[in-house]
Amino acid sequence: MKTLNGIINICRKAGYLIIGGENIKNNPHKMYLILIDKSSGASLKREINHLIASRNIPFLEVEELAKTVGIENCKAVAIKNKALSAEISKMIKGE
Repeated sequence: MKTLNGIINICRKAGYLIIGGENIKNNPHKMYLILIDKSSGASLKREINHLIASRNIPFLEVEELAKTVGIENCKAVAIKNKALSAEISKMIKGE
């Protein structure tokens, strides 16, 4: 059975994971999903909301993103792979 941690690790090892709000904001490539930690600050959420509105990128809020990604204080990540993004969305939404 696949886990969210496992799929995130696959994304990370394959180079499909963009870590951090600033890196996401400055990334020129296509992003298929943005994950935001529910405990992230208003400033980061405002920046990400502007980005998802202007680039039409789906996003999901998750609990304990830093623990899932394995990076301390990680509040936002973006996925650059369409299939893996769809799989992560299904897992988080419980489909």
